[in-house]
Amino acid sequence: MEEDWDLELLEQEAAAAPLRRPEEQQVWSANSGRPNSPSHRFSSRPSSPLSGLPGRPNSPFFGFSQNKGSLGANEGLNRSLHAQRGTRGCFGGRDSVVHQNREDQPVTRLGRGRSFGSRDFQERNSTNDPGMREQGFRRVPGSFGQSKSFNSEERNSPLRGNPFAAGVRGAAGGLAGVHKGHCEEIDSGRGPKVTYVPPPPPDDEQSIFACYQTGINFDKYDECTADMSGIDPPSPLLTFEAANFSQTLRKNISRTGYSKLTPVQKYSIPVVQAGRDLMACAQTGSGKTAAFLLPIVDQMMKDGVTASVFQKQQEPRCIIVAPTRELINQIFLEARKFVYGTCIRPVVIYGGTQTGHSIRQIMQGCNILCATPGRLLDIIEKGKISLVEVKYLVLDEADRMLDMGFGLDMKKLISYPDMPAKDRRQTLMFSATFPEEVQRLAGEFLKTDYIFLVIGNTCGACSDVQQNILQVPRLSKRDKLIEILQSTGGERTMVFVDTKKKADYLAAFLCQENLPSTSIHGDREQREREIALRDFRSGKCQILVATSVAARGLDIENVQHVINFDLPNTIEDYVHRIGRTGRCGNPGKAVSFFDDQSDGHLVQSLLKVLSEAQQEVPVWLEEMAVEGTNTVPSLGARRINTGSSRVNPGEKRMSYTERTFQSWE
Repeated sequence: MEEDWDLELLEQEAAAAPLRRPEEQQVWSANSGRPNSPSHRFSSRPSSPLSGLPGRPNSPFFGFSQNKGSLGANEGLNRSLHAQRGTRGCFGGRDSVVHQNREDQPVTRLGRGRSFGSRDFQERNSTNDPGMREQGFRRVPGSFGQSKSFNSEERNSPLRGNPFAAGVRGAAGGLAGVHKGHCEEIDSGRGPKVTYVPPPPPDDEQSIFACYQTGINFDKYDECTADMSGIDPPSPLLTFEAANFSQTLRKNISRTGYSKLTPVQKYSIPVVQAGRDLMACAQTGSGKTAAFLLPIVDQMMKDGVTASVFQKQQEPRCIIVAPTRELINQIFLEARKFVYGTCIRPVVIYGGTQTGHSIRQIMQGCNILCATPGRLLDIIEKGKISLVEVKYLVLDEADRMLDMGFGLDMKKLISYPDMPAKDRRQTLMFSATFPEEVQRLAGEFLKTDYIFLVIGNTCGACSDVQQNILQVPRLSKRDKLIEILQSTGGERTMVFVDTKKKADYLAAFLCQENLPSTSIHGDREQREREIALRDFRSGKCQILVATSVAARGLDIENVQHVINFDLPNTIEDYVHRIGRTGRCGNPGKAVSFFDDQSDGHLVQSLLKVLSEAQQEVPVWLEEMAVEGTNTVPSLGARRINTGSSRVNPGEKRMSYTERTFQSWE
């Protein structure tokens, strides 16, 4: 019999509800049933079965193990506040050690057992099946929920019997943290303040100019069709030399390893140099970041822009906004390469870190400000930066920035009194997907004579990614995933799921199958997210289980395989997910599990994306399309007439559902 994780997660939430104190139930109700909402107060009953330790699940004391097969690296912090139980070789298991808990009572931390969690978890999952008590989660000895023994204090603990009190130390990082929303930080009135200060990136030249190796298909980019619309578009470039960049920038380009322009760079750089607004759509991994950074940095060098620490308010010349912390930090690291050896200073700020740290970074001088929306608005409202000198406003992943997730934040940004009007600033938008409704929204941000550039089409997948759609029922997905992972021979793989809890469960499950994994999602603390990415990049963990927070923009070298354990709600997200592989001319593979019961709305869209990328279309998918099982129109390549109105009528249904929005930050 197959286990139904989705049902299990729902059962655990339902079981926890009557156990809450009245005031906890009131808070839960006030947040429409979302325990991870900003105002939710944590108790001894966190929202994740992997985070049942006392206190805040994502506190610095709730970290990873250095054991092989664990989900990350132990930071070496004092963890004496928690009763820790784990598994050797899985989730931070240790030999039995006596610790002191908050009341200074001895608590045994158990190890050596090949268990996932605590006796509480075992009892919870064996209620309806006595055989499960002896056999673990998958009816196999040494699986979920087995432990060696417990002392009397643990047996009498008030946490005993709480399905959310599984004392798993950092199974996927203690992962049911606070949903921080757009502000991305909790104020002192609603919970503990964020105190994390990220370590500075390496500043030696070799680390700064570390570059992504191009693949055998890099020259195929020249075969991509380019379509520019707008009044009198500039001619494209053929070489870097033709761009007439400053000497310092040319040297930095050479250090970075760039020798040939990609199509999006050929067409975008002249547009930016001409002072025109731009909406550019190009496939994933095709060099869009350099396409907007190079002309901006070049012009700032020629204008003699320098950073100053003697200003009460910093006045950035360029503001770059992206939807996720990992992506905006990646853009910052790229900007650092191009400004090397100059007085131009880029700064990155994002949620999940101490606000004071962000302010200190800005006050040391800021010419290029890379930011996530929530932290950017927070810093503006604190009066630490002025927008009067903003010449460039860049929206990366612009379709996401203008859709329901961040659209209001972006409108607020351009509405500040000191933000130059759109006819006095240059606005640039880049993404791999631009649905028609988002194109209409852009009219509020762009000048009327903006250039619309499409490389390929507006919702096209990278042709270097070999796509494979498999019909897999929901209850068979785990077995199929194990089969694929065991056959790939340790390839670096990203696995995408639809919920944060499932990311934790799946990473836990894979570790028990001797497949070292880690996870990343919006409820993890920033420190934990950085550790997870570092372990994945370094190869310590070959598998990264992720939600949509990692679907866009992340440029991780040697990702050979992407698996959509759960297909996303929109075809745009599908294109971005599989775009984590097959980057910069390197080949990649993407496998997606298609469930007839939940994914029928994607049939026509998948058919279109596969056909345009010259991929094999499964016969069963064609049959489903013919039978009319799809109920949602395709969101594939669509263009707007350049002469049509670009004003959003406010009546179009946005392509991102509320469920998608909740998986972002």
